[in-house]
Amino acid sequence: MNAILQPLHTFGRYLELMSKVFSRPERIRMFLKQYVKEMQQLGIDSIVIVLMISFFIGAVICIQMKVNIQSPWMPRFTTGYTTREIMLLEFSSSIMCLILAGKVGSNIASEIGTMRVTQQIDALEIMGVNSASFLILPKVVGLLTMIPFLVTFSIVAGLGGAYAISFAGGIITADDLTYGLQHSFNQWFVWMGIIKSFFFAFIISSVSAFYGYTVEGGSVEVGKASTNSVVHCSMLILFADIFLTQLLS
Repeated sequence: MNAILQPLHTFGRYLELMSKVFSRPERIRMFLKQYVKEMQQLGIDSIVIVLMISFFIGAVICIQMKVNIQSPWMPRFTTGYTTREIMLLEFSSSIMCLILAGKVGSNIASEIGTMRVTQQIDALEIMGVNSASFLILPKVVGLLTMIPFLVTFSIVAGLGGAYAISFAGGIITADDLTYGLQHSFNQWFVWMGIIKSFFFAFIISSVSAFYGYTVEGGSVEVGKASTNSVVHCSMLILFADIFLTQLLS
């Protein structure tokens, strides 16, 4: 197929799959059971890595701002102010979702891809089950449900890391850091990060599921599909981040 038409063909297949995914679930009780399971696997199981990465990144940002940016000509609260803005505006939404694309996205693609190559999806189709809705919809809704909590945990952990380094490293006093975190606080920045994360969560869950659902071949192709899902999710998140930041700012 022509290299120019290939992306359009792939996008068309993605839209066709999404039309099947968002049909009415055949069994509400089964959907709710899968929905709770996906919230556990995709959201709760990701809390630890979100907290760890955000905590240390918050500490590193605080150090970098103090050592390399702040000068005698700047107010002492500059470090806390810039740390808060970075965590709220970009890291806890965009960068954290890029990290989740690697963890959650590869998990979704490999799980569904394995079901495809082992003919479990074909068995569902034979039984008259809408396999796309049955397998993918709970993952999409589950991740969309959990993403605001993950973003909130990331913000809190990042600011906690800044406080930890202020006490342990002594590079900035807790009073100066607190004043900087409170200075000119705009509540909309928190909501903007959460709104962007909803779009990123949909990209991660739907695109990863697409690559897993459409895989052909054996275990090698499942690995390739998992890699492709992470790469394309990351690219789409970056493009969407530019658009959403311009739209919401």
